[in-house]
Amino acid sequence: MRNQATTSRRRRDDVLALPIRLDRAIRNQALQVHGALRAAIVDGLLTPGLRLPSTRALAEQLGVRRNAIVTAYEQLLSDGLVEARHGAGTYVAAQLPAPAPAAPVAELAVQTTPHRPFALGFTLVDTPLLKRLAAASRRRIARASRDELGYGDPRGSAHLRTQIAHYLAANRGIRSDPSCILIVSGTQQGLRLCTEALLKPGDPVWFEDPGYYASRNTLRASGMTLVPVPVDGEGIVVTAGEKAMRAAKAAYVTPSHQFPTGVAMSMARRVALLNWAQAADAVIFEDDYDSEYRFAGPPLTALAGIGGERVIYIGTFSKTLFAGLRLAYLVLPPRLVPSVVAARASHDRFPPRFMQDALADLMADGAIAAHMRRMRLRYRQARDAVAETLQRSAKDCLHIAAPAQGLHLLATLPLDAPKDAARLIRERAGIESRLLSDARIVPRGPDGFILGYSGFPATDLVDAAKRLGRAARDVLRGAR
Repeated sequence: MRNQATTSRRRRDDVLALPIRLDRAIRNQALQVHGALRAAIVDGLLTPGLRLPSTRALAEQLGVRRNAIVTAYEQLLSDGLVEARHGAGTYVAAQLPAPAPAAPVAELAVQTTPHRPFALGFTLVDTPLLKRLAAASRRRIARASRDELGYGDPRGSAHLRTQIAHYLAANRGIRSDPSCILIVSGTQQGLRLCTEALLKPGDPVWFEDPGYYASRNTLRASGMTLVPVPVDGEGIVVTAGEKAMRAAKAAYVTPSHQFPTGVAMSMARRVALLNWAQAADAVIFEDDYDSEYRFAGPPLTALAGIGGERVIYIGTFSKTLFAGLRLAYLVLPPRLVPSVVAARASHDRFPPRFMQDALADLMADGAIAAHMRRMRLRYRQARDAVAETLQRSAKDCLHIAAPAQGLHLLATLPLDAPKDAARLIRERAGIESRLLSDARIVPRGPDGFILGYSGFPATDLVDAAKRLGRAARDVLRGAR
């Protein structure tokens, strides 16, 4: 009777009272057991000096093979987390390193734009097109060849580059060989690659003032010295740039729809800018971010279409489709292709393949062109609704500039408006809008609102425009 009681007590002692959870996602049982025991020891759940069950007993308790327990114990012994006592079993090591105190997790301030009128960068969801894109992507993956599953061309999909070349020739007046097109993960990545490949830190770069804040930040982060060049009704004032820094190494411009003023660069200014670049041996970054949406007249010829040997054209699908697609492209002068491709290959080597080919399929069968026609109509209606509502609600408190293309318009305050009036009006109206002053390097001129009208229902835009107009009247008339 005594021997039976002793055996029963030993069996109870030979079982871990602590529930051990194995990660069944790990296929190797020994690794499952080792990981679970190691975590329990390191976390202090299995205390120093504690006797571990025999390999047979623990195997029965956990429902694994005995040799998995043997292997796990051996690994823990190598780790210094357990110790074997001859004839007495396996014990948690008496001396364990003190667990490192948990480092405080710093609050990471991630800047995201709330989806509220008049935020920039949003587009309307076209559900039928998304379904076609998803189907095309599935087909591409299902039928992928060995080459398509391996490392790719740093320039990106030849199919997509060919379709882009066809589109640019028909719509932007740019004739480029697909071999000179580089697929990138967004406008800013493309700009960063170009500065790394072609410029040196500290090089002066002409920059439109006011201008696109994201590109301004990218160029500064790349170590470039920005030379602010004013913009007027014809675009960048080339003579002012020459006076400020004639020997700049590059210029960043948005000639088809200047950000944020919305003006189109005149032909005289385009010629002057190209002549300057030739004389200064400089390169021009042409950001053509929303040229697809022209609401009146024929498409404008891109700067790269009349002076391609000095111009790097930057296009994107973020406004054609949606920003989360992360597909944009560079059209490079042939002489610059090797340097920029080498820079690309030293980063992420090549862009993901299947979504590029799926998008190219939709371009080839006309689905993207049809989508753009539908969206062009809806965005023009949105622009008109915002402009008309603001004219009625703000009266003489805002000047509305509704451009012939693009996805934003500018509403400027009177010259005599108080200094902080724009921020106060924005806060009172409860809108999501960039201020004109945010786009300036040199403070000058009236402040105002950069109002994005894509990506939102018309009713929401009209309501927001009414609030903005009322707030402008209340703040400015109160100040007077």
